[in-house]
Formats: sequence, C-alpha cells, structure tokens
Amino acid sequence: MMEISVTDAKAQLTELVRRAEDGDEVILTRHGRPAVKLSPIAKPVDMAARRALISELQKQVAKVAIPGSDAAHSQDYLYGDDGLPR
Repeated sequence: MMEISVTDAKAQLTELVRRAEDGDEVILTRHGRPAVKLSPIAKPVDMAARRALISELQKQVAKVAIPGSDAAHSQDYLYGDDGLPR
C-alpha cells in the first residue's frame, strides 16, 4: 500500500495511475488523512467467451460422468453389496 498527499500526487499522477492499474493500492491523503483510493476499473466481461467456456466445460464433464451417478444412486458406487465402503 502506498500513501501520498494530494499535493505530491499532482506531479506523479501518471505513475500513480500505472501503479494502481498494476494492482498496487494507492491512497491519496489530505492533511495526513486518507481521502481517496486509486483503483483500476474492472474489465467488462466478454459474454460470448464466457458462454463458449461454459459449453466446453459441460462437454468435458459429460465425457467423464458415470451414467446414473446422480446423488440418488451414489450409494451404488460407494458401497458394496455387504453395505461396507468399497
């Protein structure tokens, strides 16, 4: 975290913005008290890319899913005929 007075920040604004964009917490102070925090604006979510990723993950899960392995039938896979864990 970096604290700097508003007066000093005027001369370093470009550098302070770059640091905030890189993830550093930059606090501007006025009379020694925190006044403003510089932080980057979140990048917008690419919905098309998100849908494509979800679709791909669903396809991969479908390949490895055991037919009938839902919660209602989980005991069939976890326990043997004697009722003990496999």
